[in-house]
Amino acid sequence: MHDRTEWFAACGWGVFCHYLGAPPSSDGGADLTADAWNSQVDAFDVNGLANQLAEIGAPYFFITIGQNSGHYLAPNATYDHYVGIEPSKCSRRDLVADLYAALNPRGIKLLVYLPSGAPAADPVAVERLGWAWGFEGSWPYAWGTRRTGARLATFQLKWEAVVREWSERWGAKARGWWIDGCYFADEMYRHPDAPNFASFAAALRAGNHDSLVAFNPGVLTPVICHTEHEDYTAGEIAQALPECPGPWVERDGHKARYHVLSYLGESWCRGQPRFPDELAIGYTLHVTGKGGVITWDVPIERSGLIPEPYIRQLEAIGRAMARRDHR
Repeated sequence: MHDRTEWFAACGWGVFCHYLGAPPSSDGGADLTADAWNSQVDAFDVNGLANQLAEIGAPYFFITIGQNSGHYLAPNATYDHYVGIEPSKCSRRDLVADLYAALNPRGIKLLVYLPSGAPAADPVAVERLGWAWGFEGSWPYAWGTRRTGARLATFQLKWEAVVREWSERWGAKARGWWIDGCYFADEMYRHPDAPNFASFAAALRAGNHDSLVAFNPGVLTPVICHTEHEDYTAGEIAQALPECPGPWVERDGHKARYHVLSYLGESWCRGQPRFPDELAIGYTLHVTGKGGVITWDVPIERSGLIPEPYIRQLEAIGRAMARRDHR
């Protein structure tokens, strides 16, 4: 059977950044205009970031397309059609395509992040997309508290159309997807007929059959495979640094590549480094030594550059991985 994750496992580790219209997992962004968002995205220094990632030896990089505020860093006509907000909160610049153009010559793979639900802090988008849950203003309620046990099939079909447009726009430029907020899988996705996990995964792979897909069940340890339709585990972890059991996690006979995502800072995309270099290096070597993959989230400035304290720590991780690979 074809293993889509072979290249991912060979990379072993990479970097993740939340580049958003408001802090991660917050209800901010209401005061951010479309013009201000476009100005911010236009000022993103893709070559500067690509140089930083090349210098630290990062084999791949994740960027967020958007989250709760409803601002996205690439155009999407399908989203604009459904939501009808003018001017569009999708940026004019396709930052994903521009990042690929800067990263690919340096041998760095690009992957993207997107929530599974509507931008919960944008009431217009929530209503017009058919999202039935309400925003409570603090994590873990970024995708809402249930008002109903509904399957939300109308919403799901619209959201699949939105992600399909992005997938077809980027094609092989986007090597993988990390889909957040798949917390109510039994209600929304575990059905024999579409919309379900299978149709969602198909939409994500519409432009690239080999694109990796992971669906996040939340912060869980031990790390689980959420569905047979994902290639690797979302593996969101926070305070715990669990033992890697090996290259794979199984569910119903399906194997997903073991992968964890955590933050080097005090929380997601903020603060100072919380670990000494030796711990960050040691855990990276532990996971990759067992055949798993680890992604480290770090803060990113409005300019698109990673702050210097994190560059230093990522350089230390990169050097350790390079020494291991050359033994």
